[in-house]
Amino acid sequence: MYKKILLAVDGSAHSERSADHAINMAKLVPEAEVELIYVLDYSKSKSEVLHSASLKELESVRRNKLKNIEGKFKIAGVSYQITMKHGEPGPTIVSYANDNGFDMVIVGSRGLNSLQEMVLGSVSHKVAKRVNCPVMIIK
Repeated sequence: MYKKILLAVDGSAHSERSADHAINMAKLVPEAEVELIYVLDYSKSKSEVLHSASLKELESVRRNKLKNIEGKFKIAGVSYQITMKHGEPGPTIVSYANDNGFDMVIVGSRGLNSLQEMVLGSVSHKVAKRVNCPVMIIK
């Protein structure tokens, strides 16, 4: 069964819905571990750094994005840990998942239309295509 679950989060409504599913999956296996991965996109993190007053404030802003998701895990009594990485979200999630032997990856889908997905590529599509374990994409 799925004992080691990686949940990709960014603080969006999509990742909050994904968190609900990760919690439900983890509750099925008492010894399940859920790791939340939050990838700080280089293109966005540069702007955050330039507009923040201090490193402490910047860390606080980033943690606040995950506050609702952390709250869900605490209320459900499901153990979790948070890992923050820098990079391009899709490849970073894939690399982390493959290097750390996860049983399942759960990621939210933003619902890009066909043209947006073709031009931009979606994170969920990149993850599903390249990760070495089952992937659950939440719409």
